[in-house]
Amino acid sequence: MSDTAVPLPAPPRPSPPAARRRIPLLDVLRGAAILGTLMTNVWIFTAPGGEWSVLSGGMPSPAESVLSDPSLPSVAEGVFRFLADGKFLSLLTVLFGVGLAVQYESAAARGQAWPGRYRRRALFLFLEGTLHFTLVFAWDVLMGYAVTALLVARLLGRSPRARTVAAWTFAGLHLALVLLVTAAFLTDGSGTGRDGGAPSPADERAVALYADGGYLDQVAFRLENFAALRIEPVLSFPLLVLLFLLGVRLFRAGAFAPDAAGRRIRARLCAWGLGLGLPLNAAAALAGPDFLMLGRYTAAPVLALGYLGLIGVLADRAARRGRRPGPLTAGLTAVGRTALSAYVAQNAICALVSYGIGLGLAARFDGAGPWWVMGLWAAVCLVLTLGASLWLRRFSHGPLEAVQKWALSPRGTAGPAPAGTGEAGAAGPGGAGPVAGTAGTAATGTAGAAGGEAAGAGARPGDQTLR
Repeated sequence: MSDTAVPLPAPPRPSPPAARRRIPLLDVLRGAAILGTLMTNVWIFTAPGGEWSVLSGGMPSPAESVLSDPSLPSVAEGVFRFLADGKFLSLLTVLFGVGLAVQYESAAARGQAWPGRYRRRALFLFLEGTLHFTLVFAWDVLMGYAVTALLVARLLGRSPRARTVAAWTFAGLHLALVLLVTAAFLTDGSGTGRDGGAPSPADERAVALYADGGYLDQVAFRLENFAALRIEPVLSFPLLVLLFLLGVRLFRAGAFAPDAAGRRIRARLCAWGLGLGLPLNAAAALAGPDFLMLGRYTAAPVLALGYLGLIGVLADRAARRGRRPGPLTAGLTAVGRTALSAYVAQNAICALVSYGIGLGLAARFDGAGPWWVMGLWAAVCLVLTLGASLWLRRFSHGPLEAVQKWALSPRGTAGPAPAGTGEAGAAGPGGAGPVAGTAGTAATGTAGAAGGEAAGAGARPGDQTLR
């Protein structure tokens, strides 16, 4: 494909008036996805060996935990992890695709070439992800999202048939890769590619490092093991492309619109996603760790669509009854509007609480059971929802979104915009992130990936930093 920006054809939908209408559901979904990914990541932070535990086999699967110890704490942990693992990450990825569609149509409404300046935004997102990986959390999603966005951005300017062919092609590649890896796990017999023997020197070093090591030592460890710690976005790249394209398709079909057609789509997503996703994920979990890839990367996206539909259906019911947004909806909306900042903040908080560079609670509470881990998740969620809500009373987008907006702005206007100035969120994980995006202005190509606003000519850009 040529890298030359091309003039955009008129988008099929929405019309400019619809594009200017804010879609609150997208903010709620993005907030739920951000906090939902922490339901999985919090177990990484609190496991012996921290980020390395994912590769060392230090984290038994939820089903393994329950089957080996069917006590109440074990069952609670198993259900908690089962409901989260891979599902909210898939939801976040779909929302990133939604954000790309928003940005494409915003550029079309303004008569701008595509992908144009969006390439700068994707490269900046890759830089943000690299810093996040190096300094905060090894299982960053922003880097993979940035690379995927560059490819899918080119596909948005192609015909619907070309996008359909691409979607089926990447679906086939993904399924073939999942089956190959699953076959390798079955042959190996360990579910992780490990022989199940004594811990390797890297495993022992990681346990000591995250319990007692210094911050710079942890940074060095991530860089030394860059290839191993970046294996997930490589293996899941075909799935990322597929879910991005699915997000584009859902947005253009009106799945997030507050009308009767949108409500029907959300109801179908809820029924089919939950109806198929729950049994598929249960079967994959009970099949054992050898079927990790089938569960996390094949069955989980199906249930993620069910979550999307369920949240939408609940929001529709509340709207029909004329209810004002409650504390939960308001909190999720605030997190969704500051998605990039919330995504990075939740990982930084968990690192400081769990690792030896901070409170070191992971080592202190090792063997204490799962309740404190779930309590940590709830506490971090509370801090983020309250913090985001208070921040948005004064500013219209989060601190990291403001940095991204400033860096990508042609005029380089600095600082977070005060609330009520008419500026939309700069950027975030609904478009960038474990991660999806908040977005910046359409003029800078930073309109929201999972953004709550579809920006048309003269409209405020949607939030999309963390897709």
